[in-house]
Amino acid sequence: MNTHSVTQKNDIPRQRWLRIIPPILITCIISYMDRVNIAFAMPGGMDSDLGISATMAGLAGGIFFIGYLFLQVPGGKIAVHGSGKKFIGWSLVAWVIISILTGLITNQYQLLFLRFALGVAEGGMLPVVLTMISNWFPDAERGRANAIVIMFVPIAGIITAPLSGWIISAMDWRWLFIIEGLLSAVVLVLWSLTVCDRPQEARWIDEREKKWLIATLSAEQKQLATTAVKNASLRTVLSDRTMWQLIALNFFYQTGIYGYTLWLPTILKELTHSTMGQVGMLAILPYVGAMGGMFLFSSLSDRTGKRKLFVALPLMGFALCMFMSVVLKEHIWLSYAALVGCGVFLQSAAGVFWTIPARLFSAEMAGGARGVINALGNLGGFCGPYAVGVLITFYSKDAGVYCLAISLAIASLLALLLPAKCDAPNSINLAEPDAPLTRTAH
Repeated sequence: MNTHSVTQKNDIPRQRWLRIIPPILITCIISYMDRVNIAFAMPGGMDSDLGISATMAGLAGGIFFIGYLFLQVPGGKIAVHGSGKKFIGWSLVAWVIISILTGLITNQYQLLFLRFALGVAEGGMLPVVLTMISNWFPDAERGRANAIVIMFVPIAGIITAPLSGWIISAMDWRWLFIIEGLLSAVVLVLWSLTVCDRPQEARWIDEREKKWLIATLSAEQKQLATTAVKNASLRTVLSDRTMWQLIALNFFYQTGIYGYTLWLPTILKELTHSTMGQVGMLAILPYVGAMGGMFLFSSLSDRTGKRKLFVALPLMGFALCMFMSVVLKEHIWLSYAALVGCGVFLQSAAGVFWTIPARLFSAEMAGGARGVINALGNLGGFCGPYAVGVLITFYSKDAGVYCLAISLAIASLLALLLPAKCDAPNSINLAEPDAPLTRTAH
């Protein structure tokens, strides 16, 4: 890339990073808080108040992901052909209502129904926001943009852990759901006032940035137009072997993620014999580590173009740390260090993983493909918590954690077996806003 090109690239404003990423990130944070607050509510009194066993607790944590299936593909298609902004706006309204109602329940069956309903209400969020990111960020920036958005997991963990511990200690678990439901109402206002679906619709964007984005994204789509999947139906995409590899990889990954996330407070409480307030503080550090891990692996992947490797490595690290947390359980702080290590790798593969569909499918199909991968893959979010609950009931907590470690190791192997076309062999030259897309060899 010559000096003139670099100057041109640096002259392009970057308003999209400040105007698009923050509201999407904040909305994802509140959705994740609503999703995982049950992990603190259970050991914080919900299980005893409602007579919930370990198996039922796992079912309540996992049934969310059965409901999560329903709006995955419709959400992705709406984001491509309609308005992702409106879709998530109505979703936020539902989150407010369901969260507050959860704070008023009187039995475990009401809990199961509302957790299922929350899954339906949140189901379209990830494919919608990932499609919106694809509308605003070219391929060379997409890994970092995805990683920042998916940073909602550790940030939500950092916020949720001490906040949930404090609310439960100061009041009770019911207020945890009511207060976080009201926070969703605040986020709804922010979302309505800030987000735009596409550069063409934004009034605030600099004209140079708008032209550069439209030209660059259009050039990327012209490249994809030469692939066999350009006009493929969803049925054709589902017949693709790589598609099912991605689904299976995501399934085993989500099994590990949500098995770890939804049982972490309970594991910490039993490991350290701490109060809920102390558990909330101990649960912060794994999510702080997750932020560093996500930035490290997404930056390395964007720099090298290697997607497969930087999905597989953090997954294997996650599996090893999960395994060591049990092996070292007699040494409380070493076991806790392994749990923190799990946090470092928790979401490190996610930002890189979600760049892969855009390399395999046209924009027309990528939204639906993301929805299918996320929908079927997130069945792991049901299996992980539920499997741990069952194994705790019939065997031990150690057996549940070993199950999660095996699942993550399988996901790592599947990542290594993905086809070479998932990697980006060349770096994209985004320097010239009005020029055709060109590539320079590494």
